[in-house]
Amino acid sequence: MLDPAPTRSEVADLPTPTTESEWLDRARLVRRVLETDAAERDRAGATPHDEVALLKDSGLVTVLGPREHGGAGLEWPAAYRIVREVAAGDGSIGQLLGYHYLWFWAARLVGTPEQVEAVEADATRNRWFFGGAVNPRDTDVLISDEGEEIVFRGKKSFSTGAKVSDVTVLEGVLDGTETHIFAIVPSDQPALAFHDDWDNIGQRLTESGGVTIDGVRVPWAAAAGFRDKQFTPRVYNTMNVPVIQLVFVNLYLGIARGALQTAAEYTRTTTRPWLHGGQERAVDEPYVLDTYGELWSRLWAAEALADAVASEALVIHRDPDALTERARGEHEVRVAAVKAQATDVALDTTSRIFEVTGARATSARLAFDRFWRNVRTHSLHDPVAYKRREVGAYVLTDELPQPTWYS
Repeated sequence: MLDPAPTRSEVADLPTPTTESEWLDRARLVRRVLETDAAERDRAGATPHDEVALLKDSGLVTVLGPREHGGAGLEWPAAYRIVREVAAGDGSIGQLLGYHYLWFWAARLVGTPEQVEAVEADATRNRWFFGGAVNPRDTDVLISDEGEEIVFRGKKSFSTGAKVSDVTVLEGVLDGTETHIFAIVPSDQPALAFHDDWDNIGQRLTESGGVTIDGVRVPWAAAAGFRDKQFTPRVYNTMNVPVIQLVFVNLYLGIARGALQTAAEYTRTTTRPWLHGGQERAVDEPYVLDTYGELWSRLWAAEALADAVASEALVIHRDPDALTERARGEHEVRVAAVKAQATDVALDTTSRIFEVTGARATSARLAFDRFWRNVRTHSLHDPVAYKRREVGAYVLTDELPQPTWYS
């Protein structure tokens, strides 16, 4: 049996980890804190101020930050595994953390060297938590050029992490052009009005509602990647999609693992054997053993593929200027493959846990359905059929995915 879960204050008082292994242990402790009341918090749907404070106090928000500024200095494979751990305890908080990592890294994706250094130093030292309003399907945020400043105006229907963030990544289109501009701005300002309109069946605590942007002013010097109002593109700028898709992969696999482990504990302690099956314990039922064996085997296989694909990208992130369109496309195909697998495994797992827990496990009090609701809600972000198509086109005709907001 596990020791009692630590409290949030106990986790916050622990010394800062110094190795990747210790950081993963820290993520597991955070997960254990979150899973103790995940069902209750899912029902309440309250803004997760305390949960984000836990991510900050535990240091998890700084794992991609430079060591010289107090960060862990870890790379993406470790960050993905941390997302997976946290998501096993609470899918919503796992998503918030994964998106935070993406937006923290966004400066490195498109910023100038000076911007990268400044953002990473400030964000790491101050343990900023990032939100973002960059939904690419919304094109109604226009940016006006007002001399030394640019001004954002418009709306986004999704702005994950809104009310719990210290800073928000904004994206819009420069008026009269097709030029997209990203900027990091303080979240607490009158020109940003976050809406309380996130009312979906899953991922209830992600604060993913809309936002109205009414005159957010940013110096041109803070427009990510711009010098003298000009942006010089490179292939690495298109890595946002493979990176966020791998965040999704690990989010889904984490939720699936949380579902399986929660179900297994319930089966061990509560599920009754079928009265006509001849077994005295549910854990001896042949169909229960078979189902758990199948589900765990598929999950382990998907996790192994996810870790392999993440490791393959290390050479890209370590030498971003050397990235070619060919290498980027081949990596995206691998990401597409694991995204399809993770989606299928997570949806199947979170649905089938009821087969091995029994009728009483459908109690609303337990909220075991939250695992499926969370995966189902988020996995509709982009159709998985298009991911499988990317793989098929590459295998059959050597066609590489063309960089878009989704591929």
